[in-house]
Amino acid sequence: MNIDKPDEVTTCWVQLYSDGLYSWALHKTSNKETAEDLVQETFLVAVKSAEQFRGDSNPKTWLFSILNNKINDHFRKSYRNPVISDDAIIDLIFDETEHWKESQKPQPWLTEQSNLFDDAEFQAEWQKCLQRLPAHWNAAVQLKFIDEKKSEEVCQELAITDTNFWQILHRAKLQLRKCLELNWFKK
Repeated sequence: MNIDKPDEVTTCWVQLYSDGLYSWALHKTSNKETAEDLVQETFLVAVKSAEQFRGDSNPKTWLFSILNNKINDHFRKSYRNPVISDDAIIDLIFDETEHWKESQKPQPWLTEQSNLFDDAEFQAEWQKCLQRLPAHWNAAVQLKFIDEKKSEEVCQELAITDTNFWQILHRAKLQLRKCLELNWFKK
């Protein structure tokens, strides 16, 4: 690979690393289009700053570092620009006295499986339910439970207070439970 020819280098990197970058982005975002966009943005940044890459590290490490920054930016942006209001979703679940609406009360989950996450169909439904959450709720759930980050780290990354974080998680869990009840357990 000739470092003096950036087009050849970029083409080589795309061929070598795009699948791995895409898999990581998809794992982190649970959205095909978002993952594709983030990988594309990663390569754009790499092309623009190729002269800064001196080859001291593996190109794969450098590209994944760029991608992780893009993923974090995506979650921050999603959090700051919610598509649906928290209050609108809460109004669907609770009445004006802040009690469960009768039709929305959680139902017991009866299943013969000891670990539902071993079931590929359940995992697919779980991903759909995650995608239905408002973006900032999804980001909080992903960072806390999928990435297993400490609460303080999540609050810092999303620029929210501890109280707001726990409120978001509570609401997200309620929404995920309802989604799974409707789309998985009532099959």
